[in-house]
Amino acid sequence: MEELQDILQYKFNNERLLHQALTHSSMTGNEHRNYERLEFLGDRVLGMTMAHLLYKMFPHDREGVLAQRHVKLVCAEMVAEVARRLHLDKYIITKEKETAQSVNVLCDVGEAVIGAIYIDSNIEEAIAFVERNWRDMIDVDMGAQKDYKTRLQEKFHSMRLPSPVYEVVEKSGSEHLPVWRVKVALDEQTYAFGEGHNKKTAEQQAAAKLLETWQ
Repeated sequence: MEELQDILQYKFNNERLLHQALTHSSMTGNEHRNYERLEFLGDRVLGMTMAHLLYKMFPHDREGVLAQRHVKLVCAEMVAEVARRLHLDKYIITKEKETAQSVNVLCDVGEAVIGAIYIDSNIEEAIAFVERNWRDMIDVDMGAQKDYKTRLQEKFHSMRLPSPVYEVVEKSGSEHLPVWRVKVALDEQTYAFGEGHNKKTAEQQAAAKLLETWQ
């Protein structure tokens, strides 16, 4: 726990809160001992903090653009990425190690840690934690960015090519932590593969890789 607190750059007054934030429901169904209640709280603290941060950083953005930025920064994939950066996957307490690699679980634990910091201290500490770990991912052009599938579709159309075709080629892994493998293709020579713990993520990864062909 000491090592993790160094990574988080926050020292808990009550380390049991951190332990709870890392405990998956497979270890205990008691919501006062697993991360579920803390995740609920942390999700709200993250949403409020990110809205406040974007409001300050982009004073000239309209509400619609701010909303786009907000959605991208608090989505499960983004929160899971922050959790990976903080190596939370190594500290998650669960019966099966592979569970700690799930995007949804990483997201939940990331939010639970925010909730635990809020309970352990105050809103200012929680805000500081979010700003510290999300700020470098706030792209000034993010509001104008589109997801990879949309960008690939537009790229094909601009080149007067038919729409890309997505195909699930494999689904492996366990029932609670599946791994989807998706192929996106223009023709037999132009294609790419993507993987993810859900079909949408796998499609986005495949589209991103195919887009690299034209970079």
